[in-house]
Amino acid sequence: MEKKRHAGVLLHPTSLPGAGGIGTLGKELFDFLLLISKAGFSLWQILPLTPPAAGNSPYSSYSAFAGNHLLIDLQQLVEEGDLAQEQLKESFPRDIVDFERLIPWKEELLHRAADNFFSRGGIESQEEFRDFCNSTYWLNDYAMFMSLKLKYCNSPWYSWPVDLVKRDQTALQQASRELEPEIEQQKYLQWQFFRQWSVVRKKANQSGISIVGDLPIFVAQDSADVWCNQGLFLLDDTGGPAVVAGVPPDYFSSTGQLWGNPLYNWDAMEQEGYAWWIARFRQMLELFDLIRIDHFRGFEAAWHVPANFKTAENGSWVPGPGEFFFEKVRVALGSLPFIAEDLGFITPEVEALRDRFNLPGMKILQFAFDSDSYNPYLPHNHNPNSFVYTGTHDNDTSRGWFDKLSPKTVKHIYDYLGLPGENPVKDLIKVAMMSVASSAIIPMQDLLDLPSEARMNCPGVALGNWSWRYQPSQLNENFVEEYSRLIRLYGRG
Repeated sequence: MEKKRHAGVLLHPTSLPGAGGIGTLGKELFDFLLLISKAGFSLWQILPLTPPAAGNSPYSSYSAFAGNHLLIDLQQLVEEGDLAQEQLKESFPRDIVDFERLIPWKEELLHRAADNFFSRGGIESQEEFRDFCNSTYWLNDYAMFMSLKLKYCNSPWYSWPVDLVKRDQTALQQASRELEPEIEQQKYLQWQFFRQWSVVRKKANQSGISIVGDLPIFVAQDSADVWCNQGLFLLDDTGGPAVVAGVPPDYFSSTGQLWGNPLYNWDAMEQEGYAWWIARFRQMLELFDLIRIDHFRGFEAAWHVPANFKTAENGSWVPGPGEFFFEKVRVALGSLPFIAEDLGFITPEVEALRDRFNLPGMKILQFAFDSDSYNPYLPHNHNPNSFVYTGTHDNDTSRGWFDKLSPKTVKHIYDYLGLPGENPVKDLIKVAMMSVASSAIIPMQDLLDLPSEARMNCPGVALGNWSWRYQPSQLNENFVEEYSRLIRLYGRG
């Protein structure tokens, strides 16, 4: 991206409005892109697009490469002849994603669409499908993984028969023959997802909007990635994790966060020239213009917790691949269009790694007012090579955050800001826009000034996350005028 000041919106596609129980890659997304483009925003940031696993979290996925087929726009499948219009009738709530009801309903329709696609046999689309299958190297393994999960009632791969756990070639070939129809259906879902997404990215770029993708540093234990690359992870003899990832006690939790992800065998990865990582980055750059690396500090050192521990309090920091890794990635990719998520316990070594490759970090305004004038999140401590946010997907909405503050903290905020305090959320957005940070990203919840009920995720809480959706009725008629004025006023675009 050229060196200029940008303004952007943080909104995951699942949170888009419309029928079908969940936001999709369809008309409502194109309406959203048109809206923010008219307002002058030039960045759209999303959460991971991979298929969610535990807790419906996009940060816990069955694959680091596959796409979330729940985002497929069914109306486009109707237009292509894979579904009938009357099959789309449903009565889901419009303000949330009811995953429990949505998933079986949409899975059934998507598999029915796949069956119809293969039975009607359009030559041109069949050729496009086969080209996708032949050129997508991870697809066979992923489709096999998901088909086996279906066969074994969604049990984790390390509980399957031992010959499949160990990926015995004879067992895999037999499973491939036995499960061929389901494997082909899984491939169809991925084909539809990626062809729909390619249109989304093209439309966004044509509208002057760059897309910021999100790359979680860790992958789920129960994933095609770990099953197919067991030597690249720190596992025990049964395929389970020997140690798991997390962070020590922090802002979000007094006992730390125990994520449960397996940790990387960096020595084995180095021996392979970090091929798995380079392939992962390369695919993401085909989907996005920029990549936010979640938990960037894990490349310098990661918090290792023995797998049998119940909390993350008693782990240890273990060095990661550091500078050598990013040098290899830069040689392979030519550039590093990354954003370093440098929140939490950040050491000088992490900052040095970030700065060595000139990666922008993150500044969160909700973190700025709980200490002294040296707080790095205060606007006077920002630097141009950074992205400023009012809050992230892990924070309360700014309205909800402000409403829970003590009167003393509220007074401190307005003493610092020197603003009249008529609308604290609008004031916080204004401060983000005027920051020297090169890019300001505002969650859609804050642009709409929504309360805590619109929060996307509450770390450490297993249920009830990721389900928020906005409604067109929540858009003020002056939305475009208000934010285009603010963006122009502070030289962003």
